[in-house]
Amino acid sequence: MPLVIDPAKVELKALKKVAVWRGVRLLELGCGDGRLTLRLASLGPRRIDALDPDPNKVRLARRNLPSAHRNRVHYAVGQAEHLRQSDGAFDIVVFSWAL
Repeated sequence: MPLVIDPAKVELKALKKVAVWRGVRLLELGCGDGRLTLRLASLGPRRIDALDPDPNKVRLARRNLPSAHRNRVHYAVGQAEHLRQSDGAFDIVVFSWAL
């Protein structure tokens, strides 16, 4: 039986309540295959930088990225410990399901 995560979209409803997402620059750590990234993209951030240390997961996320999000969502292999961005580069950082 396949794993079905959040069919009632409770996760998205909760995310909408905790921040203003429209127009922000977002960093997602531990993006995996991009499941949450795509939900975050639907909330309207200006740009999402999504990192994961597993190159296979990042390849899968890139392959599954809808063309409508290609100009805003950027996947990369990486870890939080090695970020090159300056302080204040992101408005929101999301770290979910990554432990």
